[in-house]
Amino acid sequence: MMRVLVTEPIAEKGLAILREVAEVDLRRLTPAELVEAIPAYDALIVRSETRVTGEVLRRGARLKVVGRAGVGVDNIDVATATELGIAVVNVPGGNTISAAEHTFALMLALVRNLPQAMAALQAGRWERQAFQGVELHGKTLGIIGLGRIGYEVAIRARAFGMRVLAYDPYVSPARAEAIGVRLVDLPELLRESDIVSIHAAKTPETARLIGAREIEMMKPGARIVNCARGGMVDEEALYEALRTGRLAGAALDVFSTEPVTDHPLFRLPNVVVTPHLAASTREAQEFSGVQIALQVARVLRGELVPEAVNLPPVPPDAQGEVVRYLPLAEALGAFLGQAFAFPAGEVEVHYQGPLAETAVQILTHTVLKGFLARRTEEPVNYINAPRVAQRLGIGVRESRQAVGGGSPDSRITVRLRGAGGGSGGGPGGSGAGAGDRGVRSVTGALTPEGRVRLLEVNGLPLDLVPGRYQVVTRHHDRPGMLGQFGTILGAAGVNIAGLALGRERRAGEAVAVFLVDEPPPPEVLARLAAVDGVLEARLVVLPLGEEPA
Repeated sequence: MMRVLVTEPIAEKGLAILREVAEVDLRRLTPAELVEAIPAYDALIVRSETRVTGEVLRRGARLKVVGRAGVGVDNIDVATATELGIAVVNVPGGNTISAAEHTFALMLALVRNLPQAMAALQAGRWERQAFQGVELHGKTLGIIGLGRIGYEVAIRARAFGMRVLAYDPYVSPARAEAIGVRLVDLPELLRESDIVSIHAAKTPETARLIGAREIEMMKPGARIVNCARGGMVDEEALYEALRTGRLAGAALDVFSTEPVTDHPLFRLPNVVVTPHLAASTREAQEFSGVQIALQVARVLRGELVPEAVNLPPVPPDAQGEVVRYLPLAEALGAFLGQAFAFPAGEVEVHYQGPLAETAVQILTHTVLKGFLARRTEEPVNYINAPRVAQRLGIGVRESRQAVGGGSPDSRITVRLRGAGGGSGGGPGGSGAGAGDRGVRSVTGALTPEGRVRLLEVNGLPLDLVPGRYQVVTRHHDRPGMLGQFGTILGAAGVNIAGLALGRERRAGEAVAVFLVDEPPPPEVLARLAAVDGVLEARLVVLPLGEEPA
């Protein structure tokens, strides 16, 4: 049975989902203990404290997925996970409301001196004048990062009567204007804002987003709120600005090193801090726990999870259509990877019709997964297929042709070009037909019922709904060829369930695809290949179930 390691608490409902597909262990581990334990597990679920390093991932020989029960994945070595074909999944929308509300909790605590006033009262001092605050109403809030959380913060800021500016190079002005926000560049935001609130994703570009230079740009007496990720504000520069009074205050939920209980910032009177609590509400934790469990369970069942961090993004409104074409993409790649003895130099995936207008990169990954599965002993999946192709010296190209009004159904064509531009003729001779021009290809579509349908092989038209086992011959079109093939297969007890033939011209090159009930042994394929006029004869096994259609 598969095993899942959970190193930080998640909702009991999420654990129940995981227990339906795997044995679940809840263990708090030191970094060294995690390295020792991980080889026994198929999945790992963490929150923000556990660091999933390259060493952990490389030791996890069984690992299929790492789940982050939250938003940020900066505690996971995503690059190494991708290299190893390990899916990384998270819950980007799970804490949106909780984080937005916590931002305002910190903001209000900061401008009204609530923690200090509470501490004084608990110490027996009634000091109303000492803790005079300021209003949010009429102030300018500068939001860095207008994603899900920044968007919700902006809406709440407008309700408080604040003027809202935002810096986000990936958001359109129309989206910002719809909620009364003006997009500006970062220097203008820093100069004009009374309060700067950070909600950007942490990337190499946004690490140390606010340093000494940026703090100097800020309005004297301004305040900073950070509920995003630690390390995005230079903590030493922030300390100096707060100590000298250059900034009036800071409210921080995240830190460059976590957990932390002793920090110079904690000793300043104008700082409000919480221990990474933005997502710590009952509602957010239950949602995140359930959602991460569902995604991890899908990966363990062998399903594609389009939301994975290290897969090409697919817009939510396109996911259904893209997922519908996954079997076709994998089948075409698998067909081309087995049907011809041909040195692989480049794989081109061409999309035609309405499908060409959507996010298809994940389908290209799927074509590669099918193509490479029987060409290398290295495990290949949706995650690492492009990198495996690169290591094998196989180029990958994607092209599209979106047809206008009256478009045909979507089609996918996979073309294989020979290494070094050679002709790549198969064993048994080389003809002058379509298949010997340095390219092999297969085109397919979906039937109205959603089944895989082959339409062309090497540019030769045919029509077949394939099954699991096919025998593919490339041969010269001569009288009696199909009869000889049938006789050989029949004598070996191989039942033919279907047949499609495509030919270039009379007496030219032809391709036959025999749908068979069971795979013929190698000696039968050898007898087929020995027939006069046969260029090659090969078995193709497609990932389409155990029985032919």
